[in-house]
Amino acid sequence: MLRNICKFTVFRRFKYLLLWCFALNNLYYLYRIITLPVSSFIDSVLQPPSYGWQDADGMLIKPSPRQLLAEFFSRVNIFKSKKNWLPFTAWLWVLMLIPFLYLFIFKYFSWWLLLTGFIYSMVLMGTHGTIWYHRYCTHQAFQFKNGFWRFITQHLVIKLVPEEIYVVSHHVHHSKSDEPGDPYNANAGWLYCFLADVNHQPVAKGLDKDSYDRLAALLNHTGVKKNSYRQYQKWGSVANPFYTVAEWLLNWSFWYFVFYLIGGNALACTLFGAAVVWAVGVRTFNFEGHGKGHDKRQNGVDFDRRNMSINQYWPGFVAGEWHNNHHLYPSSARAGFLFFQIDLAWCYVYLLYLAGGVKSYHNSRKQFFNDYYNPYKREKALLKKSK
Repeated sequence: MLRNICKFTVFRRFKYLLLWCFALNNLYYLYRIITLPVSSFIDSVLQPPSYGWQDADGMLIKPSPRQLLAEFFSRVNIFKSKKNWLPFTAWLWVLMLIPFLYLFIFKYFSWWLLLTGFIYSMVLMGTHGTIWYHRYCTHQAFQFKNGFWRFITQHLVIKLVPEEIYVVSHHVHHSKSDEPGDPYNANAGWLYCFLADVNHQPVAKGLDKDSYDRLAALLNHTGVKKNSYRQYQKWGSVANPFYTVAEWLLNWSFWYFVFYLIGGNALACTLFGAAVVWAVGVRTFNFEGHGKGHDKRQNGVDFDRRNMSINQYWPGFVAGEWHNNHHLYPSSARAGFLFFQIDLAWCYVYLLYLAGGVKSYHNSRKQFFNDYYNPYKREKALLKKSK
């Protein structure tokens, strides 16, 4: 019996020793990730295009349409490299919607279906993009109570954008807005922004272990199935290709079945075809949202003067994308601060909070009024009084 007790004691000590070693190892990698210089990480986390971000004088390189298209077709070529699988997949999803759009136009067209498709693509998919990709996945402006509500929110609409492509590059965008290295820099033109998800947004393929760990940590909260470092070296992505494709198949199958039950093939083809509109719109939004390369900021409306972002009525009303407000307070779950700035994305977050699906959120509206709007109104009143 004494021998058994001794064996049990030794076993317990050995188990605790292993646990301590595991914990210390994790702490070591966390320390390495945290202590990596932010600037060098941001500069190297995306795969640079063949034409580069900036010239020898630090000026933005504005590639020709021919250069942009050559880069695009090179980066979606999975026969050239399997590491091109993610941008190839993202555009394959878009192209697979075209037959649905064709069937809607030439077989099922009606004005009611057109209105339904318009609302689905512009309002529902637009608002979902703001909620899921922008405010949660990138900026963590709110926190779900559990994985169930995160999963429901993630799959509220037809899936068309892999989280990795959006999230990582958007962190770079906020760090380098309207500067060389901004993956969708409006100063380089419409096509530069439209093809950015292939030409500028994929992650770098040659990161070391520490940099990859830091990169993968950007997606920890999203539920994305991540590659190990060895798998990353093989596939060139954080997202696991097999899980990504399986998730897409289940998402599309579920929503086609639901739409079919509600309105048959006519409704299903309408909504899947209408998703093409959102797929195009989301790729051009930052060109429009940063003034098309011109300074279109307005006094009393666009208070963030560190970049060229602007508040626009249409993206604001249909998707909650009051873009200048967002750049001012990127971690806020609410971007519609003024009375007329309707924010449907915020409505969803707040209603889910009341229902218990969201446990916490950031709302910077009060700070916006204290720091910007109220001082602006006071200064404007003083100027008017002095005249």
